[in-house]
Amino acid sequence: MARVFSFRRIKLLAVGAAMALLSAFPAQAQVVCGGHADLVAKLAAGFQEKRLGYGVAGQVAVFEVFVSPAGTWTMLVTDVNGRSCILAAGDGWETTVAVSA
Repeated sequence: MARVFSFRRIKLLAVGAAMALLSAFPAQAQVVCGGHADLVAKLAAGFQEKRLGYGVAGQVAVFEVFVSPAGTWTMLVTDVNGRSCILAAGDGWETTVAVSA
């Protein structure tokens, strides 16, 4: 019984944390989703952003980072069904050189 109670408590804490995060976003913030080619075209036309790199998350999704010469950046995720969504965007992107230890 104690195990069930602790899982329930963890679930409640996770839901509470998610609600707190959502309330921190401005009311006008929204997730933008669509076809991959359409979103990439809009990033290129509207912000002059090009793909800097990508990473694969198992067999679930592909994450891409797009950047512009002006320093704007966008993180895009595409699922296995081909649906793409903008996860985050901002400005002040700095490309750094990896330094070996």
